[in-house]
Amino acid sequence: MSRTKITPEEALAYHLEPRPGKYDIVASTPMATQRDLSLAYSPGVAVPVQAIADNPETAYDYTVKGNMVAVVSNGTSILGMGNLGALASKPVMEGKAVLFKRFADVNAIDIELDTEDADEIIKAVKLMSPTFGGINLEDIKAPECFIIEQRLKEICDIPVFHDDQHGTAVICAAGLINALELSGKRIQDVRIVLNGAGAAGIACLELIKAMGATPNNCIMCDTKGVVYQGRTEGMNQWKSAHAALTDHRTLEEAMRGADVFLGVSAKGAVTQEMVASMAENPVIFAMANPDPEITPEEAHAVRPDAIVATGRSDYPNQVNNVLGFPYLFRGALDIHARAINDEMKIACAEALARLAREDVPDEVAMAYGRKLSFGRDYIIPTPFDPRLIYVIPPAVARAGMDTGVARRPIIDMKAYEQSLKSRMDPTASILQGVHARAKQAQARMIFAEGDDPRVLRAAVAYQRSGLGRALVVGRENDVREKLEAAGLGDAVRELEVVNAANTRHLEIYKDFLYKRLQREGFDRQDIHRLAARDRHVFAALMLQHGHGDGLVTGATRKSAHVLNLINHVFDAKAEDGAVGVTALLHKGKIVLMGDTLVHEWPEPEDLATIAERAAGVARSLGIEPRVAFVSFSNFGYPVSERATKMYRAADVLDRRRVDFEYEGEMTVDVALNPEQMKQYPFTRLSGPANILVVPARHSASISVKLMQEMAGATVIGPILTGVKKPIQICSTTATVNDIVNMAVMAACKIG
Repeated sequence: MSRTKITPEEALAYHLEPRPGKYDIVASTPMATQRDLSLAYSPGVAVPVQAIADNPETAYDYTVKGNMVAVVSNGTSILGMGNLGALASKPVMEGKAVLFKRFADVNAIDIELDTEDADEIIKAVKLMSPTFGGINLEDIKAPECFIIEQRLKEICDIPVFHDDQHGTAVICAAGLINALELSGKRIQDVRIVLNGAGAAGIACLELIKAMGATPNNCIMCDTKGVVYQGRTEGMNQWKSAHAALTDHRTLEEAMRGADVFLGVSAKGAVTQEMVASMAENPVIFAMANPDPEITPEEAHAVRPDAIVATGRSDYPNQVNNVLGFPYLFRGALDIHARAINDEMKIACAEALARLAREDVPDEVAMAYGRKLSFGRDYIIPTPFDPRLIYVIPPAVARAGMDTGVARRPIIDMKAYEQSLKSRMDPTASILQGVHARAKQAQARMIFAEGDDPRVLRAAVAYQRSGLGRALVVGRENDVREKLEAAGLGDAVRELEVVNAANTRHLEIYKDFLYKRLQREGFDRQDIHRLAARDRHVFAALMLQHGHGDGLVTGATRKSAHVLNLINHVFDAKAEDGAVGVTALLHKGKIVLMGDTLVHEWPEPEDLATIAERAAGVARSLGIEPRVAFVSFSNFGYPVSERATKMYRAADVLDRRRVDFEYEGEMTVDVALNPEQMKQYPFTRLSGPANILVVPARHSASISVKLMQEMAGATVIGPILTGVKKPIQICSTTATVNDIVNMAVMAACKIG
């Protein structure tokens, strides 16, 4: 799989646009009227103030404390970059905050403390701890990180968790459980070698011992060799706690006959000779980032029986902290925990291990680009798995309740699991999934409008994200100038710029187009103008002749005009079965709207086709379709010819015997609101509709643009479906990200 290339310009633009930073704070209560403000602040706020003063536990009821984590750092150990200071760590901490929100709906705020004094950090965090339900320590160097975490655990009554240590440890433990099961070994019997005696390495060994590993079977190594009993050089109290009674003095000696290698050290620390000397079915977790101690290819070359995990997403079995910390905190916050203890961490690891052994849902396999099943290349769940949110936190919460750290135990665990399902925004995982599939497809994507800076930036992003090859239709000098102006001058060499003026395929394209259009009033001169001078037609001809795998256009011209030009090359009219489906993403929901592009005034048969095409798009996105034919009336009242065709469309689907849910006609509120839907108990929909088929193109367009402008919905589309080859038409207001998303849709052949 291709590795993503990110340029400094792209990274800076991502953090700068649409406004500086990575998150906003948004009010969750009404703030419109004087009464709202009186309730939010003075005098109404005095009531919860008194309630909390009388009973501090009610802070979890009346404030955000119960769903708020502080991400705290002093920047002394930023990623692999070292001590760059508190302010420089802010982008990383903001990133951690948005990961909390993205994966577990935990609100988090970053706090950078400008000191290297452990006592000052301890005091600062203790003083601010009433604000938060938990503290996530990050990127603080050893040994201060050990001192700070231990002391804060002792003096704070909320969870304090150093993710650099325990996050890696939890995921490593989950993978180890499954790796040992596959190799037929027990944790108390195996010999384990750990290389890297920093914060993460020590935490890994501590957790594995807590899970039953025999201490003298666990050998820790650092840059000076084995940490053994009696060693004095380069020791500290944390290493000494794991000094083994052993004669081994080097990593090479320790690896002979070992069952498990855990690496949190440096690239190339392990040789093929070391791997060859390990026991049968060796387990190798080479977790150094960005490059592992030994690559899976190198390890398998000498030991085909090895089970290998790394920290990299482009290899199987990624040890990824995002599988742990969001869900650990979610479970801890939901029981108002006083701490995150070993039992909760072990429960998280065991739940992750169990999840990897279960049947993998189709949408996860689709996102990963291949069928996944428990085995040597799948011992750790993927972050795409939607079950993580409702499997891991309940396990953590149960362990917290069982060990007495819960202030407010969960009584109805089933209801809790349901509430977790509703917390998650499905749109993020859907988009992540299609991006993963596009990466697998490696499509050659034609970007038709190479004179537009947004399109050029999108083409660069598509290629540098490892999604495939970007083919840009334009003039080389113009492309170079615009890329240089955008700070991407070095990308000119990477993109393939295609110009009709110097392509060797132009005569073939013109012959094809003349045969297609000669009976529609086009002469040879017309054909030359179309093929050689219109970039939309030229790009479509490239796609038609297999000189690209997908096409993205429409950013510079109205979609109706672009579609008309594409119809010169492809059959993309209403009578050909073409349909435009737009995805609306808003407040954690995704709704598909059809037809937003092709059918001006569809009749019942057309509406049924629109529903079928939209259902196909939904399934391509991993969504089980529920179609509502919407109108201004509900099931026959009030009576109108325009509403009648909507329920007749449902009759057409009855005759076609389709395999998805549909109903209508109905109003939008009944289609989307479960409470309104209850008024019609006879409805055939099992839940809110996720596909809305509307009476005409104008109503579809109005609805989409209203949602975009008034509600701030994210719009993807219109997604053109029912055409022989993947063509996607952006809107003229599309951002760079929108254009990339449309290219991804084309690469995945959604439509």
